[in-house]
Amino acid sequence: MLGSFKRLFGGQAKPAEFGSLEDWAAKKGLALRRVRDGEGCVIEGRLGSQDWRAEWGESQRSYIACAEYRLIAEMGLPKDLLALILNRALMEGMEKAVFEQFVEGVQTRLDTETPPEMRWLVMFQKLGSTEMGPLKDRYAALSTVNPWLQSWLAGPLSDAMARAVRHVDADEPVVITISKGRLTLRTAMPEPDPNRMSMWLGVFEHALREARRAVNDWTDTPHTGTSTQPSSWSHSKAARDDGGKR
Repeated sequence: MLGSFKRLFGGQAKPAEFGSLEDWAAKKGLALRRVRDGEGCVIEGRLGSQDWRAEWGESQRSYIACAEYRLIAEMGLPKDLLALILNRALMEGMEKAVFEQFVEGVQTRLDTETPPEMRWLVMFQKLGSTEMGPLKDRYAALSTVNPWLQSWLAGPLSDAMARAVRHVDADEPVVITISKGRLTLRTAMPEPDPNRMSMWLGVFEHALREARRAVNDWTDTPHTGTSTQPSSWSHSKAARDDGGKR
């Protein structure tokens, strides 16, 4: 069943060319190194005091069949805070796969073989169209704490994602997650493309800033009736005060 994502959202990988990418990284002062016998690369950078890492190479998700570009930052966010933003075409494909799995009576696959993002679609309520604002036609989003998610999406992050869709096909997989304190953005990228990498890095940097801002706002304001524990938010504040280092 999950193999269908490869037919829907991917293609055959091509040999990587890193010359232009190395030039781009050097101009930005970023550290780039090749991995896996030249079939992938890692780029490391920093936004303020926050370290981040970009990886291009073999996909880590069944719904991205070609090579994958992912951006990762260990932010020290609350461990029980989960959030997911993804393009609607991918969401619809995932929901169809989940439905077919249940119809076929193989529900255990949801725990053993499916990506966590797919499980979250079943577990948590998505934001409504009004709550998604300018992203409603192209993206869906959900979280363990939807009011926090709305705060995270408001303003610069939403604007950056809305600008990015002008350069991205509607069925191109784009997924942003927060899980276990880590922020991750991943998207399909058959070949390393400095222009597209730079575009998604810009979106990721907005996601970093806005996640930190939203945590600050949430910590400083009393909230009740949410699934995150106050101890977790307090831990996040301590990590924040320590520069986000772990």
